[in-house]
Amino acid sequence: MRTVLRRPDFRLLFGGLLASMTAESILLLALAIWVKDLTGSNGLAGGTIFAVVAPMTLAPVIGWFVDRHPRRPFFVAANVVTAALLTPLFTVADADDVWIVYLVAALYGLSSVTLGAALSGLIRELVPVELLAEANGALQTVRQGMRLVGPLAGAALYAALGGWALAGVGMVGFLTAAAVVTALPAPQQVPSATRLRWPAEMGAGLRHLAGEAALRRALLGYGLGSLVMGFSESLIFAYVDQGLHRDAAFVGVLVTVQGVGGLFGGLCSPVLVRRLGEVGTLAAGVAFFSPAALALAYPDLRLAFVAVLLAGISLPLTMVGLHTLIQRRTPPTLVGRVAAATQAVVSGPQAFSIGAGALLVGFLDYRVLFALVGMATLAAGTYLWRGRHLSAPPGTRPPPPPTRPTLPRVPAPRRPVEDADRSVATGTHRPPPG
Repeated sequence: MRTVLRRPDFRLLFGGLLASMTAESILLLALAIWVKDLTGSNGLAGGTIFAVVAPMTLAPVIGWFVDRHPRRPFFVAANVVTAALLTPLFTVADADDVWIVYLVAALYGLSSVTLGAALSGLIRELVPVELLAEANGALQTVRQGMRLVGPLAGAALYAALGGWALAGVGMVGFLTAAAVVTALPAPQQVPSATRLRWPAEMGAGLRHLAGEAALRRALLGYGLGSLVMGFSESLIFAYVDQGLHRDAAFVGVLVTVQGVGGLFGGLCSPVLVRRLGEVGTLAAGVAFFSPAALALAYPDLRLAFVAVLLAGISLPLTMVGLHTLIQRRTPPTLVGRVAAATQAVVSGPQAFSIGAGALLVGFLDYRVLFALVGMATLAAGTYLWRGRHLSAPPGTRPPPPPTRPTLPRVPAPRRPVEDADRSVATGTHRPPPG
């Protein structure tokens, strides 16, 4: 990662994202804890995450919009708008205002898709192809490292000052990111305007995903895992409440431990991409979630720490493998739409699983549901692993295409010299063409 961090433009982007990722790490879990305290419901607390993920199904429209604008100024504007979206949180006072938290969470979900699509294109413009895995790995390392302090800081801030403090810190983080990224030099090339009709433009990302074998395999496998991985957003509250007999704020402790695993996974992800390729790294990330879920089926504090460590390793491997694959296999002018379409394809099953988990946790034992998550993610990881050959590790030469066996060429028989002389004498000789 040192190589990519030596680049001044990426260091500047890295500094801006550090501020916004700090705001994200404090905000998201604290909003769920806030809803849990206001309502006393595990399902409604998990529903906060559902409110964030569900609007991501609109990602194709967002990606089309992102690709029509220069990356850097658009990214700056999106951060400013995100800060403004948090202002309604200052009005939340009691359980009757929970709808405001859900509204802000939904708008934040839309903003998250927008920022992600713009960021993918911005990284693709700033960083050479051979350093994409390092760039994504560096960002994921910091994002997961924020889990070491962010959730605890958010929970402590909420306990000490209330929800309005969360909104204030979030606004400062996004505004700081906008100010820092403004100093980035304007790219030499900007996305060119397409001449297709707008429905075709919006569907271009999905068509690219469907037509590229490695991307298609990655989305099918990751989508299978996402159908159940979202259960954990609600199950973790039931696990802490019913299994460990602790209050909801203890979820912040587990997420902090998860950040240790995420930090390790982020540091290792570029190495795995170089050795396994993008699809192989994605497979490893999804598969790591299986033992984590199975361990959480048995309520024990020591197992809980091991489980969340494994879950922490899983996430950055998944994200680095998927994002690097998208950036390497997609034309620069299409990156925004493909990144957004990927979020739409993945977030659909994920939103369904979060919503289903919020409902099922009220009817089924959370231990049974964690066991189901473990088996399904193992199957998804196996499916992805079998397709790892579709993305060879960077720097390796693909095998040469098979060639048809050639038969030895037999020379044509030559005429006797006397026959040739006779043809010249009789005038039947024809000069060679040309």
